[in-house]
Amino acid sequence: MSPLIRIQREDFSLQDEIDALSVGRSDIGAVVSFTGLCRDEAGTLAALELEHYPGMAEAEIGRVAEAAVARWPLLGLVAIHRYGLIRPGEQIVLVLAASAHRRAAFEAADFMMDYLKTRAPFWKREHRADGTLGGWVEAKGEDDDAAERWSR
Repeated sequence: MSPLIRIQREDFSLQDEIDALSVGRSDIGAVVSFTGLCRDEAGTLAALELEHYPGMAEAEIGRVAEAAVARWPLLGLVAIHRYGLIRPGEQIVLVLAASAHRRAAFEAADFMMDYLKTRAPFWKREHRADGTLGGWVEAKGEDDDAAERWSR
């Protein structure tokens, strides 16, 4: 089973991605999904600009996905991350993990998101509602702590 990794500007459909992963498959007993959305930061954010290094982002996400496949008995794994200008309420990231049983799917999806937040080479810049351009968003310590638990 090879994970599906996509970095794209355009939006994605949760249902279309679940269907592509699971339709016609009788071996899958669970599909866990996580969809990350852009927040408006209490009305202060007009958009979030995401940049990445093409090729490098796919390779790093692929390495993390392969680690998930090696760690859990997965029957499918999808990671889609958008780039470009993303407005509040729009989708940023999707992770789907499929397995015969729910626990592996839940844990693999959680693992993927923890590592996407900390290791995927994306840079985020705020475009504020007042028309000003914010700085690049710093990584959060709690995200590093969440990812660290998987190495124990």
